[in-house]
Amino acid sequence: MKQVKYLLPATEIDMGGFPVKQALPTQKVQQWDPFLLLHHAKAKYSRHRLAKHQGVGPHPHRGFSPVTFVIEGEVQHRDSWGNNQIAKEGEVQWMHAGAGIVHSERPTDALIEKQGRQEIVQLWINSPATKKMIPPTYSYVSNEAMSVFSSEDQKITNKLIAGNYGELRGKVVPQSELLVIWGQGEQGGAQQLSIPRGFSSMLYLIKGEIIIKGYGLIEKENLAVFDHEGEIINMTFKENGQFILLCGKPIDETVTQSGPYVMNTQTEILEAMRDYQMGKFGILIEED
Repeated sequence: MKQVKYLLPATEIDMGGFPVKQALPTQKVQQWDPFLLLHHAKAKYSRHRLAKHQGVGPHPHRGFSPVTFVIEGEVQHRDSWGNNQIAKEGEVQWMHAGAGIVHSERPTDALIEKQGRQEIVQLWINSPATKKMIPPTYSYVSNEAMSVFSSEDQKITNKLIAGNYGELRGKVVPQSELLVIWGQGEQGGAQQLSIPRGFSSMLYLIKGEIIIKGYGLIEKENLAVFDHEGEIINMTFKENGQFILLCGKPIDETVTQSGPYVMNTQTEILEAMRDYQMGKFGILIEED
């Protein structure tokens, strides 16, 4: 049985005027290799401004994978490599920034019109040095394309986003060995999940309350970080809830980060800044 090493509450921070709750990094845990950052954001947008003037505007990335889970509402992704995709509730956008990309994440026109709410969880996953400078890729995982499995009591539904679980294969092909499961359960639902030996693992509870065997109660908007021993996570839902389980083989490389760039050396960070300024990440013009 895996044991909880840290319980990290998501605390509110200001991201350039956009309030989000951050569970990782914290002063106690800077990263849980290969996972670098976990943000949980909720927003309601104004009908008096165009959708393309709200949300998060064009910004660069290099050297890692920003991943967005849409809990509620809709997110429109656009990027400098020509991708333009709307992800709805229950869907995932998985981008590998690679050598450099510019993207934006906006509410949709439809969401603005009905004054709907938007709720997302965004995760940053580090890439190995050998993958940091490959061409960017973008993957959209629709509800229909999800690989799904249920608990024995049929009270928990698990969507396999990345990695392998039993005979199932996630739709996303990650840059390192990962297991990412997005689950939703009813009160009283229970299950055991098997984690590959030696993987770093964390569980973020989006909603509800669960009990982790060997630890106890986990409340919503908390990140349970497990130690590296053991291979089983045993959970029971105390009330209806939703979680994301994040597991990955440690990359075990030096990490140097500056804002939207995650590399191995400070020289590489300076090169990323220079390349972005020179237009090597491409240009994103949000016309539609």
